[in-house]
Amino acid sequence: MNAWVHLDTGHVPGGGKSLDLMRRGREFSIVVENKELMNSTRGHSEEALATLACAHLSRRPAARVLIGGLGMGFTLRAALRELGPEAKIVVAELVPAVAAWARGPLAEVFRGCLDDPRVEVREIDVNRLVQAGAEAWDAILLDVDNGPEGLMRRANDRLYDEWGLKRAQWALKPGGVLGVWSGTPDRKFKARLQRMGFSVEETRIPANGTSGPRHVVWIASRA
Repeated sequence: MNAWVHLDTGHVPGGGKSLDLMRRGREFSIVVENKELMNSTRGHSEEALATLACAHLSRRPAARVLIGGLGMGFTLRAALRELGPEAKIVVAELVPAVAAWARGPLAEVFRGCLDDPRVEVREIDVNRLVQAGAEAWDAILLDVDNGPEGLMRRANDRLYDEWGLKRAQWALKPGGVLGVWSGTPDRKFKARLQRMGFSVEETRIPANGTSGPRHVVWIASRA
């Protein structure tokens, strides 16, 4: 088996930990402190985040969707498949290196999806876009920092606490959905969503579609 080769390091703004991009043959991995955050061969649950959320948008042909975290593009590609030609997807990516990798060493993973006219990638904290306007989004999809139990940056926790969920409600249109991906189950977070008035669906999904660790996707609908 080929050995992993280090390709680049990306520094997280605001004092967060660094990300390392690794390659082994045609397989890519993004790692923080020797813990794998994502892998190019295991993106089924990230795709499900978009698929499950977009199922609620079938009657919104011009849906506006905010994705927090570009990653390896799994959620973005799935959203593009599910949404119509009038939709608009804004991807907020905090780490400049991740956005650069998408058009560089990870270009074969992204498969040209960044060139879709429905897509805009912004190098910005997704929190700023959530707070930018009331009822601005039909869906907000968060795949940030491994979920509510973050690894990289303490400021990301504010996306998932009561303050962050209140802001998400404010930013969603009536009937809009908040989708959240997590590497691990979190009963307290699910209860927090329900306490804030969301209607919550929880799905546990194998990372590669059939086996492997089970990730969690919550789809929380605004009343």
